[in-house]
Amino acid sequence: MIQLVTLDMAGTTVTDHHEVEACFAEAALKTGLTVSKERILAMQGLHKYFVFQTLWEEHFGTRMHPEWQMRVDKSYKVFTEVLEHHYLTHEVTPTEGCLELFDYLHQQNIQIALTTGFYRKVTDIILKKLGWLEGLDEQRVGTSATVIQASVTSDEVEKGRPHPFMIQKAMRLLGVDDTGKVLNVGDTPSDIQSGFAAGCRMSVAVTNGTHTREQLASHQPDRLIGSLRELVDVLEELK
Repeated sequence: MIQLVTLDMAGTTVTDHHEVEACFAEAALKTGLTVSKERILAMQGLHKYFVFQTLWEEHFGTRMHPEWQMRVDKSYKVFTEVLEHHYLTHEVTPTEGCLELFDYLHQQNIQIALTTGFYRKVTDIILKKLGWLEGLDEQRVGTSATVIQASVTSDEVEKGRPHPFMIQKAMRLLGVDDTGKVLNVGDTPSDIQSGFAAGCRMSVAVTNGTHTREQLASHQPDRLIGSLRELVDVLEELK
């Protein structure tokens, strides 16, 4: 029986209209970084600071360039300002089937952990707007009565996706010690890969987020679903 479902946020549990990519593009433009929409999309789900490290390395051809670190820090700072302003001033909504899935998981006594490539400050802005922050303690751990039982961000672990550390931290926080009882869900290649790296029972990809079915299929997730509503059937099969 599955004891824990770990889910990505933007594009998986939180409706995404490609605004994160737009914030990346705006920050890149403001700080002199030329990058295509396709390249930005390919890096969704990863730790945001790491993304700028990678993009500026690609721009200069090396991390040894004397301006590399300065440019990375400047782009990331502008990105955080743009991103926080966006989420503070725009509506935030759950994805199709998300709340129905949460209800099902509560009924089945399956814990819910949200993992994200975002950092804590903007994650809390999103969680608060959705009402999902209520009841969580300082470690962002809740109870069976809270909407979610844990929230883990990429700046709270050694490395973000595609590494398994956010999933592993969620397991520790919630007392789950068997990866075979964990199901991971996300809408990006790095989400899928993190589930594989953690050894989850299944790593499921949802196709109504940032990537298409075709884009995700090449990464061979254990299951491709159209929305979180379909995850109920997947969980029923695993009983």
